[in-house]
Amino acid sequence: MQIGFVGLGRMGGSMVHRIKRDSDHEVVGWNKGQEEIDQAVEHGAVGADSLEDLVAKLDKPRHVWVMVPAGEATQTTIDTLLDLLDEGDLIIDGGNSRWTHSKENGSKCRDRGIEFVDVGTSGGIWGLDNGYCMMVGGPEDAVGRLAPILDVLAPEDGWQRMGDNGSGHYVKMVHNGIEYGMLQAYAEGFELLHKSQYGLDLKEVAHVWNQGSVVRSWLCELAEAAFDHDGNDLDGIKGYVEDSGEGRWTVFDAIDHDVPAPVITMSLMARFYSRQEDSYTHKMIAALRNQFGGHAVQAAQAIAAKEDGG
Repeated sequence: MQIGFVGLGRMGGSMVHRIKRDSDHEVVGWNKGQEEIDQAVEHGAVGADSLEDLVAKLDKPRHVWVMVPAGEATQTTIDTLLDLLDEGDLIIDGGNSRWTHSKENGSKCRDRGIEFVDVGTSGGIWGLDNGYCMMVGGPEDAVGRLAPILDVLAPEDGWQRMGDNGSGHYVKMVHNGIEYGMLQAYAEGFELLHKSQYGLDLKEVAHVWNQGSVVRSWLCELAEAAFDHDGNDLDGIKGYVEDSGEGRWTVFDAIDHDVPAPVITMSLMARFYSRQEDSYTHKMIAALRNQFGGHAVQAAQAIAAKEDGG
């Protein structure tokens, strides 16, 4: 089978590598940066100079997998492909697009006689070796056409059609919302262990938890690896945590469906705190405690001096 890949970054490039390493499928790849194209060619892909060149190098019916950042970049790519592709071709969005956008793109493609499949992809940088978990949305015949590629990218039983367009990205959205809550629970627990009186080796704690405990998981294995790399204090890592949108969308959808989701919601809010170098909210709490109870407050200068080693 022949497939085009648009976006050869950490995920897209690794996916192309896995396809070429583990199958005879032909891949044509394009990326805005030439270095990523060169790496894909080293792994056996055919490089393209542009989207137009990528489409020209594919045989009909064409299959084009889009693996670029969600939002404007993905939408611009899909809209451009709609003008380049022909009836019977297939566009795959494998990024973290909002599921409502994927429903709309499915409708746009149908109006042009082009198939559309949304693939929620999980596995991160480890997917090259372990395979990618893939949650697929789209018409059955379109998903069937894509199955040979999904079979290579995913581990055994690692992909499934969830339903019509949007369903793949919807399931991935909720998956990421759950991930927010799990990350927050691990982080809070390990902070408590870090501050305990016992001088615990957190790498060893994570290791023993991974030996049959109820909280064992791949995330806990990654925690063990993180402590091994950066030590108990996670030296060199700033406590700043971004979000790529899925947690927010999960919370919005929970509100729309009257589903109580306090863990996911509060884990999202906690990420916002991580981005404030000197939280106004916490300043306000300290000021009010001082007003009603005479509780001591730290002056901003003292905190800054302490951080500078003074």
